[in-house]
Amino acid sequence: MIRFLHPDLLWLLGVVPLALLWRSRRGAAGGALRITSTGVARAVGGVARRSHFGRIVPVLRAASLTAAVVGLARPQLGHESSEVEVSGVDIVLAVDVSRSMEALDFEMDGQRVDRLDVVKHVVGEFIDKRPNDRIGLIAFAGRPYLVSPLTLDHDWLQQRLKSLHTGMIEDGTAIGSALASATNRLHEEDGESRIVVLLTDGMNNAGSLSPLAAAEAAKALGVKAYTIAAGTKGEVPIPMQDVFGRTTIGNAQVDIDEDSLREIADVTAGQFFRATDTDSLTRIYDRIDELETTDRTLHQEVHWSELFTWFAGLAAALVALELALAATWLRRLP
Repeated sequence: MIRFLHPDLLWLLGVVPLALLWRSRRGAAGGALRITSTGVARAVGGVARRSHFGRIVPVLRAASLTAAVVGLARPQLGHESSEVEVSGVDIVLAVDVSRSMEALDFEMDGQRVDRLDVVKHVVGEFIDKRPNDRIGLIAFAGRPYLVSPLTLDHDWLQQRLKSLHTGMIEDGTAIGSALASATNRLHEEDGESRIVVLLTDGMNNAGSLSPLAAAEAAKALGVKAYTIAAGTKGEVPIPMQDVFGRTTIGNAQVDIDEDSLREIADVTAGQFFRATDTDSLTRIYDRIDELETTDRTLHQEVHWSELFTWFAGLAAALVALELALAATWLRRLP
């Protein structure tokens, strides 16, 4: 950015055309040579140098005066530098992608949508609110799957989040294995605060590790877990295929392992949340964002470089060029 230390002097730029106009009228009023006879005039005209270069003089004079005025206003070029200090919160988001996440018991913009689409939307907003945190993403169903390691490249992380879909992993709900996988990712890092946000809509029925054992391991490694039970219990509308391969909407019985999710949160000093619609899910992630605040301190400095010498030098060079032309190509008789 550019600023002027004495911007009030810039009004002198309006005087430049007036000075040139006064100079041109003064030049037209008086001749360069006084003569007493037409014979002398004819003799002088025969040797006078006529050149279109004479039109350059007003341009050079205007440019030199403009450069001088701008230089007097003290232009300065600013170089901004900033440094952001973060507290070092590392977050792994564990998202259930089992087939039950296709249940159509959520709404967005007045339209019925499945659970996974709503979760991806809300989680995407959560990521946007934490630009200075390293965030990773794990999808799980019958087993956990690493979608993204911890990263500060949130644009890439958002693309990976959008790629989540049901059926990408064999079906099931391995809550314990998902928590253990997320904990292992955080254990490898040296962040001051390490948390897992685990969302599921089912019962733990897969994997080789129980939710409680995974919670004890997370506690031992200093990892806090926030757990979210998403969706309604009982019969929910869900897309199904009939014998002819056509997609229809049927009802399926769904249950959620709230007890295990509460136990995980209690053991790891986290919190358990229940989301039954889009608004409550949004509030939950907002609450987690508030609980795990990232202390950011912004140091901003601006270094100013003087441009006066550049404009003063330009004005001097233009004046020197005008004088050189006046003494050579544009010389006038005394």
